[in-house]
Amino acid sequence: MSGSVQESRLGVGVVGAGRVGPVLARALAGAGHAITGISAVSEESRERAEGMLPGVPILEVPEVVRRSELVLLAVPGSELAGLVAGLAATGAWQPGQLVIHTAPEFGTAVLAPALAIGVIPIALHPAIVFTGTSLDLARLSGATVAVTAPAPVLPIGQALAVEMGAEPVIVREQDRAAYADAIAAAGELSRAVVRQATDALRELGIERPDQLAGGVVRAAVEEELLAAAARDAGEDFPPDLPNH
Repeated sequence: MSGSVQESRLGVGVVGAGRVGPVLARALAGAGHAITGISAVSEESRERAEGMLPGVPILEVPEVVRRSELVLLAVPGSELAGLVAGLAATGAWQPGQLVIHTAPEFGTAVLAPALAIGVIPIALHPAIVFTGTSLDLARLSGATVAVTAPAPVLPIGQALAVEMGAEPVIVREQDRAAYADAIAAAGELSRAVVRQATDALRELGIERPDQLAGGVVRAAVEEELLAAAARDAGEDFPPDLPNH
């Protein structure tokens, strides 16, 4: 079945029109899949859905599920278990459906009520900061997507990540919580450092503190990422320079 994701055109339904769902749907549509519908509750989410996915019908959640071969659950992790269980209780899931969620802290165990009915479970988390706009499509290109799924299903999750333009990395079910903590820490600490530096520079009366701090922060982050890559490869960083 792993090849079928790339070889066939799936009907993709999206539950959740926050910053993540419409962007991933747009990426999948760009790979040739058909978006069958999206759920949106607030006026803001409806506008986002219409802007990112023009012509895609806005439907109630059960109807999105009914129409779709692949259901993308792009909702906060705190809402995920209740949503999955509620749809199972009403008989909405269909055996053989692909069901994907995007919450970083969960693997596929959270999809157990749907799995019991025969769906194919996958957890995909793109490790980027979403704006909910087309800008995110460029951010997805070359980004990393954490993939968690039962072993026979992993190739499907990996193929979908590649179709979104990203690089898949496998995260084990038992490691998802720690993975989520690490990703959250990276984002929060980065924001805190930038905020502290720009506030201090602003108090000194420096114009455009973002520009001044930005050069330092970007260079420091790039250096540290290069060092991390070198450590993973068993190399020294910075590399030893030849003697002259």
